[in-house]
Amino acid sequence: MALLKKSGKLLSLFSNHEQYRLLTQRFGEKRVDRIQAMQVFVRVAEAGSFIHAAETLSLPASTVTSTVKRLEKHLQVRLLNRTTRRVNLTPEGARYLVQCQEILSLIEQTESSLTDSVKRPQGRLRVDMPGGIAHFIVMPHLHDFYRRYPDIYLMMGVNDRQVDLVQEGVDCVIRTGELHDSTLVARPLGQLRWVTCASPVYLREYGIPHHPDDLSQHRAIHYFSANRRHAGDMHFVNGTEKRSLTVNGIAAANETGLYISMCLAGFGLAQLAERVVADHLREGRLIEVLADWQPAPVPVSVLYPHQRFLSPAVRAFADWIAERIRSDNVG
Repeated sequence: MALLKKSGKLLSLFSNHEQYRLLTQRFGEKRVDRIQAMQVFVRVAEAGSFIHAAETLSLPASTVTSTVKRLEKHLQVRLLNRTTRRVNLTPEGARYLVQCQEILSLIEQTESSLTDSVKRPQGRLRVDMPGGIAHFIVMPHLHDFYRRYPDIYLMMGVNDRQVDLVQEGVDCVIRTGELHDSTLVARPLGQLRWVTCASPVYLREYGIPHHPDDLSQHRAIHYFSANRRHAGDMHFVNGTEKRSLTVNGIAAANETGLYISMCLAGFGLAQLAERVVADHLREGRLIEVLADWQPAPVPVSVLYPHQRFLSPAVRAFADWIAERIRSDNVG
């Protein structure tokens, strides 16, 4: 019986816990797995013979016989009547057989469902992510995700604040930039190329900046969040040279969609992931400036609390979004 071989692995997970004590009992001198004892008893009852049961279980006949004897001693009831040619169930044995079959069937179903979930990820998956990731990287390809993983119920939350995953029931979070929570496992997904851009209306009024030093005559739309200390800071890289400076502004936002709308309306310069504003850049609603002084690429990571028993659904989503970032040529 396949379950007989699996049960040792299953019970090893509980070997240091109270569950193991409840699942095992001391029969005589030896500690025998109660589930395995049930399996041996069921096979003997079904075969009507200790010898035939031993053959199908690939166990010595003496082991099968002693296991049933210890089980009867533990239960303090005779389960089988033995004759020289055959064994028969006692009334108590018949009742016990039905119960054992139900228990073993439930264990088999439980193991099978776990195995199936590994082969085909399924169930509820709660993921929190920044709005830009949700709207411009996940949403355009969400049908592809469901074609691959139709049994996952995806719950997407949009925010970039620090989340207590366990307290809030979140399976994983997608984060950009520098990571601060060292208690979580972080898996890098790729990088996003960022650009500095503005609307044609803004550039007609303030002119086109050609160097970070020109920004003293400009204004920026500030982005504020729990993870961003200085909302007005803008960052630039040109080869090995790096520049960070605070640019004055008259408006701020803490949500990507609103931040983009402010930029489109001409309230100032903005720094955004290129993928997020790709359509606006292509159609001329926004114009990239300071192309020689681009912001440094921003890393994207998925964070989750445990690495040892990572949910198949979390693993599937992380693999999928990493693929999306690479295929969209934003890294």
